[in-house]
Amino acid sequence: MPLSRRGLLAAGGAMGALATTAAAPGSAVAAGRGHGPGRPAVRTGFERLAADGYRLLAGQKVGVVTNPTGITADVRHIVDVMHADDQVDLTAVFGPEHGFRGTAQAGGSEGRYDDPATGLPVYDTYLKSGQPLADVFTASGVDTVVFDIQDAGARFYTYIWTLYDCMEAAALAGKRFVVLDRPNPVTGRAALGPVLDPAFASFVGRREISQAHGMTVAELALLFDAEFLSERPLQLDVVKMSGWHREDFFDATGLPWVPPSPNMPTPDTALVYSGTCLFEGTNLSEGRGTTRPFELLGAEGVDHRWAAAVNGLELPGVAFREAYFEPTFSKFEGKTAGGVQVHVQDRAAFDPVRTGIALLVTAKRTWSGFAWREDNWIDTLTGNTRVRTMIDAGADTDEVVDAWSKELTAFRKVRREYLLYR
Repeated sequence: MPLSRRGLLAAGGAMGALATTAAAPGSAVAAGRGHGPGRPAVRTGFERLAADGYRLLAGQKVGVVTNPTGITADVRHIVDVMHADDQVDLTAVFGPEHGFRGTAQAGGSEGRYDDPATGLPVYDTYLKSGQPLADVFTASGVDTVVFDIQDAGARFYTYIWTLYDCMEAAALAGKRFVVLDRPNPVTGRAALGPVLDPAFASFVGRREISQAHGMTVAELALLFDAEFLSERPLQLDVVKMSGWHREDFFDATGLPWVPPSPNMPTPDTALVYSGTCLFEGTNLSEGRGTTRPFELLGAEGVDHRWAAAVNGLELPGVAFREAYFEPTFSKFEGKTAGGVQVHVQDRAAFDPVRTGIALLVTAKRTWSGFAWREDNWIDTLTGNTRVRTMIDAGADTDEVVDAWSKELTAFRKVRREYLLYR
């Protein structure tokens, strides 16, 4: 398949030099440099852009799509840093779900306002796409749109679709687009889970990628551009990280963690999220309103039998504790829910999507009150009807997982073409 890697800033090259294609897999440039004792930590795309004096943005009026995760290694926000630097002409900010400064809960945003700290106009992108979003970019007067947001690694985490929508809108508005890369916090080792059926496209899954994609935002941008947006020419540049390897979990990067959304408080949350978020499609709590969202799961009336059943499957890398909790908001607010806490014991062996399916299968078998949400939200999350209908028909975990193997193999082949790191 054709590659679209225009303007790729090579990890090992001179900071100001732009390469037209990615370095070959396995080369020193493609791999970057490792980190650990005696070696440098990861440098994000923004850190490398700033170190180069923002030469990639020279002569451009710049707008940034970002949120509280757009920070430097010393926890300054990139908007504040760029606003104070005469080397870059930052003129606008674009806020996604939860807002630029992160004041909104799930399903909310901050609207249009002027940022009190910088005076910059902040435009709302949430739930905007196509020409309406292109009109926002046009009205802002920017020449280049920059994207810098920390992702969580799951198809239904909306920031990657903000990326997709902004890329499409930038093409429609004739704007240049630059993606500043950040780590996938749960590694970039593997793509897992079902691939979206286009019939179930939504803001929690626009296009045909797997449930856990195993890619960085820059890699996704290259894939989106070449595979899904090729009919709309876009001047796309991506700025790679240095020092990041595909097997790195977030705590290996040396970077500070900022919750990318209110219910993603730690990298541990991201580790389980691509599987346990499926409980949003059920009448069980997915742990919202607790201090361990997506790690605590349950409902009124669930007891020890669920933990016993799922532990009996001996899933690799994970164990389940019988747990009771009282959410402060969302499902079962102010009520005692029984269920499980997910304890990942071996991150390298743990498969979050298989684990999520196993939890659904065993919850249905051990709790008579189990039900899917009436709107079949589970189909939107999984990107198909198959997961729901197979579980309803009595399929076990392996049968459900095996059912998506062919489509996942095909996606993995496409995905490989856009990977930038060893």
